[in-house]
Amino acid sequence: MAQKPSIPKGTRDFSPEEVAKRNYIFGTIQSEFKRFGFQPIETPSFENSSTLMGKYGDEGDRLIFKILNSGDFLKKADENALAEKDSLKLTSSISEKALRYDLTVPFARYVVQHQNEIEFPFKRYQIQPVWRADRPQKGRFREFYQCDADVVGSNSLWQEVEFVQLYDSVFNKLGLEGVTIKINNRKILSGFAEVIGEQDKLIDFTVALDKLDKIGEEGVKKEMREKGISEEALKKIQPIFSLSGSFADKIEGLRSILEGSDNGQNGIEELQFIQNAIQEMPLKTAKLDLDVTLARGLNYYTGAIFEVAAPDKVKMGSIGGGGRYDDLTGIFGLKNMSGIGISFGLDRIYLVLEELGLFPDTVIQNTKVLFINFGEKEALYAMKAVRNLRAANVTAELYPDAGKMGKQMKHADKRNIPFTVLAGEEEMKEAKFTLKHMKSGEQSSLDIDGLIDALS
Repeated sequence: MAQKPSIPKGTRDFSPEEVAKRNYIFGTIQSEFKRFGFQPIETPSFENSSTLMGKYGDEGDRLIFKILNSGDFLKKADENALAEKDSLKLTSSISEKALRYDLTVPFARYVVQHQNEIEFPFKRYQIQPVWRADRPQKGRFREFYQCDADVVGSNSLWQEVEFVQLYDSVFNKLGLEGVTIKINNRKILSGFAEVIGEQDKLIDFTVALDKLDKIGEEGVKKEMREKGISEEALKKIQPIFSLSGSFADKIEGLRSILEGSDNGQNGIEELQFIQNAIQEMPLKTAKLDLDVTLARGLNYYTGAIFEVAAPDKVKMGSIGGGGRYDDLTGIFGLKNMSGIGISFGLDRIYLVLEELGLFPDTVIQNTKVLFINFGEKEALYAMKAVRNLRAANVTAELYPDAGKMGKQMKHADKRNIPFTVLAGEEEMKEAKFTLKHMKSGEQSSLDIDGLIDALS
């Protein structure tokens, strides 16, 4: 009995239409990366396990796909670990490689390994698939693409300004209006913890604050109390919950709240610099907004934090994010290499464009004209014309098998091919072709030059 075909959970097949739409997004992002001066690199789909393990925390380590050593992998297995069924100890002896979990750690490895060949600051972009052994669910897959851009070797805040402009430029090119680029700064969050005297609870404080839009003010305060943050501290931080208005209004509110924190004031100055630059160079369609609750990537971001929200009319999570990190390469021994990077959420951007009907009709590349096959001599005559049309950048093909014209016409109709060409004995005698528009049924007799003009 034949085996029923299937694919692993958390992976997907893509139809020709889906691939065309995904390539449209890839192409748009890539063209803007290039326009902003980023250079492409690629890294292997799998890395040495030692490169990846321990870089994402315990949870991340569990989600890394390990690759069994080739050959008899049990021959060199740790016998004690095998007998004790200790999978953690056993893994290191039977698996030396793993599929990459993200593009950031491989990029850090690349920078350190090639540091003598790289001209710093180094602006790189990378568009490649990554793999995570996560539990598959709607919008979450085990294999997916990341689209990253980073600059390493510069502390300049002009890089933050450029990334805001890059986000705006990409979404403008995709026709996606109403996107909000949210920005915060790690120093602001550290300043909050400092002014309330809870520096040791920075992570607990910010994790709770980050949930403000989900559980509301009282929910956040309840969670903070459960983490041991005092009532007096909550009173001091109360003004955070009423911060509103324009970017400038929020900045002024922060100056008051963070009056006693040098770290917090530094964060304010950095945000002010970015805002001033964007005011001088207004964004095309996106909006820049200060969100003091934004705390993504707190374990490694040290300055600016970005998150991009889809237009309000679409219910969707973030469609991009990133931030400033001061020591990305330190994990591989190259200290004090500051960087900043952002990422585009391809799958979510796809869903947003689909929901809003923003994919251009021209995205779905299709054969423009199908030549009907009447027999061997007619097929040769048709193929010569097909070659001329292709040379003129017209997508053309010959139906491969001679047979009933109705079947071939139905094939063109099912594939949404807009034109067919009939080239039988009469057309061959006159060195002509009968061009038929499939929707209107209109027909015209043309020579090869006329055919090229009509289809170009």
